[in-house]
Amino acid sequence: MKTIHRLLAGLLALSATLNAAVETGSAAPDFTLADTAGTTHSLSDFKGKYVVLEWTNHQCPFVVKHYKNGDMQAVQKDLTDDGAVWLQIVSSAEGKQGYISAEKGEALRKEKAMHSTAMLLDGSGEVGKTYAARTTPHMYLIDPEGTLIYQGAIDSIKSTKPSDVAKATNYVKAAYASALAGEPIEAATTSPYGCGVKY
Repeated sequence: MKTIHRLLAGLLALSATLNAAVETGSAAPDFTLADTAGTTHSLSDFKGKYVVLEWTNHQCPFVVKHYKNGDMQAVQKDLTDDGAVWLQIVSSAEGKQGYISAEKGEALRKEKAMHSTAMLLDGSGEVGKTYAARTTPHMYLIDPEGTLIYQGAIDSIKSTKPSDVAKATNYVKAAYASALAGEPIEAATTSPYGCGVKY
């Protein structure tokens, strides 16, 4: 039975890798986007730091699951307090679910007490497509050298129930802890789950 589980896990990881535009272990593509406060950020600005990219859509029930009780905000705070940079990216096109103006984004950040470094607006979807961001949430972790070291799901339980968050393995936290310890990341590529990005 364990062999079958390992085989299935391997096939899922392979499937996730084949569907990825940027291979885990390769250089993360640079990009430049404006945030909800009107400040422009480039990924290359953060060389020398760990960077989390979080594709998000505030109307997606899978995203709501992680923000409702402050779970995503707590992870954001833990990592940013430790010196990491956390960039939320909104790739919903105008007129589609999850699209927000800069003003709405700023209000949302305050309302939900988010602890991300910035919320970036990608209404054209160019950056999302570069990274093959498929779902909200879809998570990426980039190391201080600019290498993509994790991509995929936020955690191990694919549901919309906030009560499942505490029971799940948070893949982003696990990848970050392993990287800091100089250890191999056990699940460096997983299949993301959530609502499809509304390009």
